[in-house]
Amino acid sequence: MAYYWKTDLNTSESHQEQHEHQEFHSVNQFLVPSQVSLGFDQLVSEISNKIPLCQTEMEKNTVFVPSAPSGNSRKYSLDETHQIPSNEFTSKSSELSCHQVRKIPVIGFRSSVLPKPENMNKGTSSGDPIGKYHGADDYRFNILASSSTSLDKINSQRELENENHNYHIGFESSIPSMYPSFSTDFMPKEDHKRCRNMDIVERSLMPFEGSSLPRTWENTWPKNRKLTGYSLQLVEVPQGSNKTLASFCDKVKKIRETYHAADINSNSGKIWSTTTAFPYQLFSNTKFNISICIDNSMQVLHFMPYANYLVKDLIAEILHFCTNDQLFPKDHLLSICGYEEFLQNDYSLGSHRVFQKDKSVIQLNLQKNGEVPGKLSRKHEDDHSQFYLNQLLEFMHIWKVSRQCLSTVIKKYDFHLKCLLKTQQNVDDIIEEVKNICSVLGCVETKQITDAVNELNLILQRETENFHENSETSAKGLIEKVASELSRSIYQLINAYCYSFYADFQPLKVPDEIPYVNPGLHSHLSFTVYAVHNIPEIWVHSYKAFSFSCWLTYAGKKLCQVRSYRNIPVKKLFFLLVNWNETINFPLEIKSLPRESMLTIRLFGIVCATSNASLLAWTCLPLFPKDKSILGSMLFSMTLENEPPTEMIAPGLWDISLPSPLILQIDFPATEWEYMKLDSEENRNDLEEPPKECLKHIARLSQKQSPLLLSEEKRRYLWFYRFYCNNENCSLPLVLGSAPGWDERTVSEMHTILRRWKFSCPLEALGLLTASFPDQEIRKVAVQQLDNLLNDELLEYLPQLVQAVKFEWNLESPLVQLLLHRSLQSIQIAHRLYWLLKDAQNETYFKSWYQKLLAALQFCSGKALSDELSKEKKLIKILGDIGEKVKSASDPQRQEVLKKEIGRLEEFFQCIKTCHLPLNPAVCVKGVDRDLVQMVPDAITLAKIHRHSGLIGPLKENTIKKWFSQHNHLKEDYEKALRNFFYSCAGWCVVTFILGVCDRHNDNIMLTKSGHMFHIDFGKFLGHAQTFGGIKRDRAPFIFTSEMEYFITEGGKNPQHFQDFVELCCQAYNIVRRHSQLLLNLLEMMLHAGLPELSGIQDLKYVYNNLRPQDTELEATSHFTKKIKESLECFPVKLNNLIHTLAQMTAINPAKSTSPTLPQESCMLNVTRSIQRATILGFSKKTSNLYLIRVTHSNNETSLTEKSFDQFSKLHSQLQKHFASLTLPEFPHWWHLPFTNSDHKRFRDLNHYMEQILNGSYEVANSDCVLSFFLSEPVQQTIEESSLVDLGEKFPDKTPKVQLVISHEDTKLTILVKHMKNIHLPDGSAPSAHVEFYLLPYPSEVRRRKTKSVPKCTDPTYNEIVVYNEVTELRGHVLMLIVKSKTVFVGAINIQLYSVPLNEEKWYPLGNCII
Repeated sequence: MAYYWKTDLNTSESHQEQHEHQEFHSVNQFLVPSQVSLGFDQLVSEISNKIPLCQTEMEKNTVFVPSAPSGNSRKYSLDETHQIPSNEFTSKSSELSCHQVRKIPVIGFRSSVLPKPENMNKGTSSGDPIGKYHGADDYRFNILASSSTSLDKINSQRELENENHNYHIGFESSIPSMYPSFSTDFMPKEDHKRCRNMDIVERSLMPFEGSSLPRTWENTWPKNRKLTGYSLQLVEVPQGSNKTLASFCDKVKKIRETYHAADINSNSGKIWSTTTAFPYQLFSNTKFNISICIDNSMQVLHFMPYANYLVKDLIAEILHFCTNDQLFPKDHLLSICGYEEFLQNDYSLGSHRVFQKDKSVIQLNLQKNGEVPGKLSRKHEDDHSQFYLNQLLEFMHIWKVSRQCLSTVIKKYDFHLKCLLKTQQNVDDIIEEVKNICSVLGCVETKQITDAVNELNLILQRETENFHENSETSAKGLIEKVASELSRSIYQLINAYCYSFYADFQPLKVPDEIPYVNPGLHSHLSFTVYAVHNIPEIWVHSYKAFSFSCWLTYAGKKLCQVRSYRNIPVKKLFFLLVNWNETINFPLEIKSLPRESMLTIRLFGIVCATSNASLLAWTCLPLFPKDKSILGSMLFSMTLENEPPTEMIAPGLWDISLPSPLILQIDFPATEWEYMKLDSEENRNDLEEPPKECLKHIARLSQKQSPLLLSEEKRRYLWFYRFYCNNENCSLPLVLGSAPGWDERTVSEMHTILRRWKFSCPLEALGLLTASFPDQEIRKVAVQQLDNLLNDELLEYLPQLVQAVKFEWNLESPLVQLLLHRSLQSIQIAHRLYWLLKDAQNETYFKSWYQKLLAALQFCSGKALSDELSKEKKLIKILGDIGEKVKSASDPQRQEVLKKEIGRLEEFFQCIKTCHLPLNPAVCVKGVDRDLVQMVPDAITLAKIHRHSGLIGPLKENTIKKWFSQHNHLKEDYEKALRNFFYSCAGWCVVTFILGVCDRHNDNIMLTKSGHMFHIDFGKFLGHAQTFGGIKRDRAPFIFTSEMEYFITEGGKNPQHFQDFVELCCQAYNIVRRHSQLLLNLLEMMLHAGLPELSGIQDLKYVYNNLRPQDTELEATSHFTKKIKESLECFPVKLNNLIHTLAQMTAINPAKSTSPTLPQESCMLNVTRSIQRATILGFSKKTSNLYLIRVTHSNNETSLTEKSFDQFSKLHSQLQKHFASLTLPEFPHWWHLPFTNSDHKRFRDLNHYMEQILNGSYEVANSDCVLSFFLSEPVQQTIEESSLVDLGEKFPDKTPKVQLVISHEDTKLTILVKHMKNIHLPDGSAPSAHVEFYLLPYPSEVRRRKTKSVPKCTDPTYNEIVVYNEVTELRGHVLMLIVKSKTVFVGAINIQLYSVPLNEEKWYPLGNCII
């Protein structure tokens, strides 16, 4: 990266320091920036691979534990300890002694590795504040200077005050400190006596700058400056003291201001029906049956427009039909009856999703546009509302410290301070108030506060007569001076707290700025980990010492790691803290670090019992927020969550600005680095065309679709030829994802490719928003492409975009702005985005990130929509509470609990009148019926169908066919059901195969009487199958059983339907494969959504292997056909269904005895009476033991069926079993018959019995028992006798044929054998046929190919590929095809290849057939 820094203008530097710089530079002159590589091929080695234990001697029964100051003296230091008997460890070093000089450890590199600072102002005149560096590398820097005190002068003063040296751990020699070290010990009395007249504040970096950037605490107050008062004043900041938060609020407000409430185009307040591109294949020459209702009119109009008819044209036709007045279609709208949803006038009818559903009649309502109230629109008052997060994030308790609370404590401090200055007594009171102030500010006690408190104690303890000689050194003067320093230290702490955390206040006056430090050109990343404040007391007894480690990560990968070797016990000052004061040096130059680098710091505790290191807390932060480095001392909150997820580390992972019980203090150098974007661009217009083989290889690599699926070798190859890649042979995410690293030169080339790339589709940019691309420039371009999508198109990808927000650099990113802009344009987007963000708040990480975005969304939406969303939220809460209470209640009490809780819903709707549904904002409800949920009417699980067919129902072939015959006794209904099953089954086969949906048993597959099949329960997918005894339960690629094939082929009568089914599946599979890149990108964007089945690269590989994007369509067709056959022949599927059915039957039987009052659900399928009456006409002509019964249906259709008396008796027994609590009509048993005229008596009694059954209880009349009895097995079965609906091509002739697809590319001849039909053996039986190929004129033994045989089938399906290589041309070649059944000849054909239409399906007749 290119950076510039701000530094000191003063060029004066001691001769000795210049000499040291020159000497150091000569040793390290080989370290040029171009040698620093941040590629991931060779990561920087870790300093240590494990956390070392404290290597100190152990003293028996003794441990150093911090103690509070004694009552006699308030003097203490960071190193003060006392002994407590315990079997603990203690440091043998004397550095814990209160009188020993403290040394600051430096974890870094020996002098041969780490360069010293250099004099950047050398060669620059003092009159020119800007210096430029020109070296061997291409980096550019600007040095912005400001007047300050020389760093050397500060160092020399510090040497007089305190002896303070750096030392190394684990390296050969010491290194000169890059920046001054700061003592953390209280100085001895002699030092204090010597330095009392000095007004130099002990150096410890803290953030100061007018209102934005932090500055160090050192030299904030000049020597000659005197305080005019001691009062600390706070000012209220409604937008928040944190500049990042305030900037976000301001950005959101500006976005909202671009959409005025008066703008009807963006603020219609209406919910527009979603649209898609017109589906030509679905609606070719299709007409809709539409009923139009007009406002203020009882007239209903009927129209049958074509699907491609524009909505505005339909409105014009309606207006022309209704009136002769001149009305404008643009002033009218069509809404969907029963919904608050309006059609879009500029789109065709078929483009609306509501028309793409299966509805016989669609009812619309014509309304005037001006008369339709936009109740969800933003109002004029919304335009003038202010956006402060403290107004919308009250539930977050974001303001941990209020101005009133802190002001109260400060007033007490001021009062006691004035008393102290008057009386020089009651120092305990002032110290107690200082402690209270620190407690309010997160229990943080800074070094300056500690020193000031100690010095105040020291002064008051001394004899006053020793200070009478000099008035300036009198006790009162010294107390005033120390009081001034104490107030200033508190002032600095408040300012640091306000800058680091969210607060609604800040100090009235910000301290003066301090000078920058000259870092040197080759400055390495360095900072000081000072302390962790407010250690929990329980940790003191559980852990004997604490250490930390530092990570640098980028794009979820570690750049470098440094571990601390020093284990420090807890200290007790005002509060418990661990004070390391260790300087960390990374072996990476700052200017070569990626702009999006993240720093992660982990806190470890050394367990007392085992001496093992245990992770206690961690935090992560961006090194260059707002493209600038962090300055001075900063406070960061730490989380107690588990191990930080390395692959997800991003600025929003943990909110460091939200105060937490544990606070980390880090001192950063006073050097401001700022990112500079390079404008250089290489000229690549003169590139030579690469070889064709190279382009082919690039095209093959592009089939990987995602850079995560590329091997390291393939990434290098693709990056080597990066400038030959374009949107025709590769995708941009693949090219950029193949970059070897993220150093400046590589990133510059990536940006060059990015600027030149021409996107073939905006959706291609989705792959650039994954976690693999944190670069802000790349993500910005991706959002620019997505901005080309329409609102309805963007709506489909909102779940992925919400996940992509996690890896944005800040909440002002282009992606966040895009989401807010679109939510202001579309209520559909705002509504769905709201619920996605609500759900995302339940995730472990990024919670605060999403809460802020949700608050911004509610502000942009306006009061009306926000109130509506609040009602929906309350409705969901009530329904959730009801579900929990009903679930936890016992079986006998559930009805009571449900009845009682329904009253809460009624009260809710009485209060709010109406409420939109969260899943569909167009549905507005006024109440909830007893039936809370009716997802799919007339749907039943396949398991119930199997149970009705007996114990071995899952093993039968005709189970599904028989069930559909029972519920579709009319020919038209049966054909429609078969057609629906045909298409829905094919669709689910493809979907469940690609996504690897598991746990597919017969209770997770449902059927409707209209023929639609669908799957439920998707808890297991992407191949994560359940196991039973170590054996996978899901053994088939997908669920397609022989009973499904039996129904499709009508029991084998129409085998061509199976061929049509295979063709439909393969066609759908190839259509999905064309969108492999989009599908894989969408899945990759969800890798960090918390789904257990979608969490790693192996899950993406599973979908990739199922999609097979590297295959041709012929190869994919052959592959999927094999999967169909594999599923069809998988007996474990039926066995699994049988076991599941038996288990369910076992579970259901006890339930009958415990609740006999509830009939089985299977006996309550229909919601209307399907049979009006049934009458016995007489005995059947076939046999005298069967009664001929005429059944009249609800639609007055009639059918005939035949039943015996025993079947009537069994029906009665079943009804008694299922409806034990109901009173059934008396059945006419044989003992009721007279001796004469018994047949007439039985006819009359049975007719009376059937009348009572059908006209009696609704549940009994519509039960499956009764419907199956009367509607199954009709006498005149027109369904069985007639041919099924035509699902494909009709074959009126009986000529044997074979279907082939022949293609020829380069020297490769490919033949796809698809199907054959009408093939028979000489005796008329079905052959077990296979196909043999011979390419003439070559010898047969060389060019012979054959397929597998299909057993016992007259219309076999193959979809097998035969390949001949080294076929340079087709002219002169003949393809001889022979069909055999084992060794028996069936048919043959010779095909002249030069005359064959290539890449087309064609049926070829078979000659010389033995039939």
